[in-house]
Amino acid sequence: MQSNTSNLSGCISSQSDCSDWDASMLKSMSAPSHSEGFLNAMEVEIAGGAAGEDRVQAVCSEENGWLFCAIYDGFNGRDAADFLAGTLYENIRLYLNTLNSKMMTSNIMMPDDFCPDGPLPYLIEDHSFHENMSLEASSINDMGVAMVQKEEGSSDVFKNCVISCLEQALAQAESDFLYMVEQEMDDRPDLVSIGSCVLVVLIHGQDLYSLNLGDSRAILAKTKGINAENLEAIQLTDCHSVDNEAERMRLLSDHPDDPKIISHGKVKGKLKLTRAFGVGYLKKKKLNDALMGILQVPNLLSPPYISTQPSLNIHRISKDDQFVLVASDGLFDFFSNEEVVKIVRSFIITSPSSNPAKFLVEQLMSRAAKRAGLSLDELMDIPAGMRREYHDDVTVIVILLGTGHQTSTASTHQ
Repeated sequence: MQSNTSNLSGCISSQSDCSDWDASMLKSMSAPSHSEGFLNAMEVEIAGGAAGEDRVQAVCSEENGWLFCAIYDGFNGRDAADFLAGTLYENIRLYLNTLNSKMMTSNIMMPDDFCPDGPLPYLIEDHSFHENMSLEASSINDMGVAMVQKEEGSSDVFKNCVISCLEQALAQAESDFLYMVEQEMDDRPDLVSIGSCVLVVLIHGQDLYSLNLGDSRAILAKTKGINAENLEAIQLTDCHSVDNEAERMRLLSDHPDDPKIISHGKVKGKLKLTRAFGVGYLKKKKLNDALMGILQVPNLLSPPYISTQPSLNIHRISKDDQFVLVASDGLFDFFSNEEVVKIVRSFIITSPSSNPAKFLVEQLMSRAAKRAGLSLDELMDIPAGMRREYHDDVTVIVILLGTGHQTSTASTHQ
């Protein structure tokens, strides 16, 4: 990142009224620094509010030059997203630590500031917000092909090893989760259908790593041409759903003997996502057999049908990059990539010290109310469980980049 001063503020809230956010519950954590540089004075703020099936993590270490943000968009229940929130970050930390040891043993040159043993030690993951906490914006309740951009230079080995660590950490979490499901499915057969999307953004120095599984998005806002006011919205992640032609073709190719691989616009008639964490009944016959009646997937001919192979990407941050928006799919039910970039950019210019992700969520609420033919107050008066009819869970994180910003903000809305 270009700025010597960067702040990270997070926000999650539920379908409860935005006015319910309790400022007295605001928490702030700063990573201590012994030198000027990347992520100096970064803060993570948490405000009150109830969350649905989305979970969020924001971790920063200025001293070691890392920023970690993740969104876990759960569906059919909270268990998979909760499991990810409790394990994936730790898995990544352990794999990076192993990477450090291996590369030192092999005498491979490491970046000067690489220190995985404390890369992101300030984990903002208070499980209490699942019921009554949220990162400063708000939350709306309700519900591979590895792409690595290789760059020439001595750091290529390191970058690709980091990508490998992210992938291995996710695979480990998936294996552990499905093992847990198998152990408990006799008492809780619903566990076999519970899953989550995964979106991780990891920034180290000038490199932005992303991992995604599902249909959440990371969007880069980049200056277009010589006019700094013109921004281009660049989607850094793939969409893993049947709406993606490439994903549909992959499914058909992987299951040539299954004539009903896509039924009623869903994989085996059950799920629009083509890649996801969990959902064991679409991956293992044993787990599908735990379900009864119409809940069970008929003709499970060639599982797994849902892939756990994430899309992976490395982006080199440049002086033209303004901010990165990380969000679950509910945001894009109401806004295009270009619209969210335009809204965030305008808000940053007019209110540089305020939270752009919180503002974006407020705009979404207004648009959801208008689409439903309701006033905002009328929408907010609808009980959270019933409001799912009008909007999905939404989690938003905005990370500001570049020399022109005094703050870097991340916030979440569910």
